[in-house]
Amino acid sequence: MKQFFILTFFLTCLSVQAQFRTVNGGFARGGNRGVDSLANDEISVKLLGKTKFTDYKVINIKRDTSYIDTTLTIQKEYQHNFRRKDNFELLAFHNQGQTFNSLGYNFRDLSQFPDIGFSAKQFNYLNISDIDYYRVPTPTTQIMYKTGQEQGQVLDAIFTFNLSKRLNLSFAYRGLRSLGQYRRSLSSSGNFRATATYSTPKDQYNLKTHLTTQDFTNEESGGLTPESLQNFINDDPNFTDRGRLDVNLDNAESLLDGTRFYLDHNFKLFDSKDSTNTKNFSNLKVGHQLHYEKKFFTFEQGAITPSIFGEASKANGELRESSDYRLINNQGYLEFNSKYVLGRFRVKANYTTVNYGYDTIYNSNVNNINITKKRLIGDAIGLGADWNGRIGNFKVNANAMVTPGSGHLAGNHLNGEAIYEKDSVFKVKASLLLLSKAPNFNQQFFQSVYNKYNWENDFTNIDTRNIGFSFNSKWGNASVDFTNIEDYVYFDTDSLPKQYNGSITYLKVKANKEFKFFKKFALDNTIMYQNVSSGSDVFRVPEFVTRNTLYYSDHWFKGNPLQVQIGATFKYFTNYRANAYNPLLGEFILQNDTEIGFPTLDVFFNAKVRRTRIFFKIDNISSNFLEKNYFSAPNYPYRDMSIRFGVVWNWFI
Repeated sequence: MKQFFILTFFLTCLSVQAQFRTVNGGFARGGNRGVDSLANDEISVKLLGKTKFTDYKVINIKRDTSYIDTTLTIQKEYQHNFRRKDNFELLAFHNQGQTFNSLGYNFRDLSQFPDIGFSAKQFNYLNISDIDYYRVPTPTTQIMYKTGQEQGQVLDAIFTFNLSKRLNLSFAYRGLRSLGQYRRSLSSSGNFRATATYSTPKDQYNLKTHLTTQDFTNEESGGLTPESLQNFINDDPNFTDRGRLDVNLDNAESLLDGTRFYLDHNFKLFDSKDSTNTKNFSNLKVGHQLHYEKKFFTFEQGAITPSIFGEASKANGELRESSDYRLINNQGYLEFNSKYVLGRFRVKANYTTVNYGYDTIYNSNVNNINITKKRLIGDAIGLGADWNGRIGNFKVNANAMVTPGSGHLAGNHLNGEAIYEKDSVFKVKASLLLLSKAPNFNQQFFQSVYNKYNWENDFTNIDTRNIGFSFNSKWGNASVDFTNIEDYVYFDTDSLPKQYNGSITYLKVKANKEFKFFKKFALDNTIMYQNVSSGSDVFRVPEFVTRNTLYYSDHWFKGNPLQVQIGATFKYFTNYRANAYNPLLGEFILQNDTEIGFPTLDVFFNAKVRRTRIFFKIDNISSNFLEKNYFSAPNYPYRDMSIRFGVVWNWFI
């Protein structure tokens, strides 16, 4: 299936390239912003005349519009990884494509529905909010490549084109495979996505849709054995080749697989130009959204290992355990603009079904639990509304959904934000989240041939309340989040899900400021302070996390054809009892034996030639002269020093 998608992708690229050409048969060229910072902001295009960099639009699910950006900034350095996101609040495992431990948490925007779980496997999973839509005057391609550890690389290719001003298609595939430096750390994943947007000539009908298929395969090592752990900490010269260190599991593998289809389309019944309309009520639309998603999680072993996971219902033989989850959400809505609501208002109704479970019963009577069912099935009807209002520079966005009942989908969701923006000088945002929903399904119901890993829980809903403030300006950026969680569900030190009967109070303060000096030098600083005033026995974060990047940036050679960026990034987080990783669950669990906290120093040399950005990086150069106390989780060392290369290349045909 992967090969089919890849072949289709490149054949489409070739066919469209044959149809669209620039006047001079070459690529767009130019100076310093947007689409290669186009000289005079325009390209000559045979079919479309003059185009500007602002014509190459990227539109997210919230309808916010940005532009394809080929500049080289320090943020591009932070985002040059397999997730294509800044990992400041995450602690990576040594090999790309593996999981992350959490240095901080974001509670501003959470889904209203419980998920399958196995959250340690979903850091690279693309959700609905991660899918972008495009509108471009000429076919556009971006290729991102980066090497990994020990025979590893990631390639992310995006291709989009408009067949007309009203119809856009895009195809993208991100493939990753990396062997890793330690035994049993192979990572292999694929993220395919395809999008389409369409509108009729008078915008009477609009459609937006996407399809994703994603799979993530990881060999599971269980971390280093006690003896190998000491050899690592003591920096034994016989084990500088990390492949010589023994691991707890030598026959285990996990797979998370997901498929999603999303459709949002609406029909305009009448607008302000209709003779039957008034200025008080315009653009009345009736619409429909469909969200279909299916996920599988599979854990395989060549042989049972009771020394790691405890006693099992069978003594030997291979193990293959798989659970699946299917969510279907149909939403109908009525939307209109009115001066009485200062903008756009939508009323909506959901009908949602969910189906989670197993195809068989692995362990029917264990731990005093008589497991007689294979699946959790439910449906629910929800009612809600959205509001997007604006007065001058002040905007308000809010959405609410109430799902009554007592099933797996019952709960309520309210998310709102108020934004004041003064041109490009500064922006102030206040946000509010009130959420009540059931825990993830693997916390409610789980099966395994391992006796300990079987449960049916009747947890109450988790109540989450978050108040956030953000300030972004040319002088610096800052944010404050205050979160309260009631009935929090977590995996305890025994790997069993528990519900906390107290209240968690979590404060996060984050600030960023870049200082420039001597014209060509800059110091970019990000610091985060966190405090858990109640509930710290089950919810743990480091008190301080800091990242400081000192770099030099300039244009070299006559005519400034080459922009360079040379620098070093120092990152440090204070000691805390980081969660341990459980490969059978695909989750992080509490542990009380080990504290983690260490500095890292990365050195980089980046360059930009026309629309190509080149990245050279030495990861964790500090590992050569600091103690071997750097861990991503107990028994899982962080990466040693490694040299990596990457490139991002754009074509505008």
